[in-house]
Amino acid sequence: MTLDGTDKAILYMLQRDARGATTSEMAERVGMSASTVRNRIKKMERTGVIRGYHPIVDYDKAGLQLHVFFICSAPNPDRGQLATDAREVEGVVAVYEVLNGEDNIQVEAVGTDTDDMARINDELSDLGLDVVNSKVIKSAHLQPYDHFGQGVVEGDGA
Repeated sequence: MTLDGTDKAILYMLQRDARGATTSEMAERVGMSASTVRNRIKKMERTGVIRGYHPIVDYDKAGLQLHVFFICSAPNPDRGQLATDAREVEGVVAVYEVLNGEDNIQVEAVGTDTDDMARINDELSDLGLDVVNSKVIKSAHLQPYDHFGQGVVEGDGA
């Protein structure tokens, strides 16, 4: 699917506040009807441009004080399957496949204590991943990709 400036503006607004953004408000900001905005969102969902709507969780406030990246190595032929398998480990919240280098899988996990992290480390190893390092995350500073139609939304053109 090729995205035009309006599609990008809709994505921009959804990334900023998918839960609170109404199609009427988005329509007003991009200069079209709410039904057209709804149709565009449905098309982006249908074609896989939009794959879901997820909250950003503050794990510490949710009682999961440890937030860790496990840097792993996996044989290239098995990397995809091992990444998929790693998602099934309790406490794993994201798995990233890296294209280059030996440390080609990064696993993001959360837990309540060091015992949780040791268990996750062991389970990743049992799957066939070589855990070469782990890093405790102090804080995460996330933001949506802001170049999707920001100019259209802010009135600068597209």
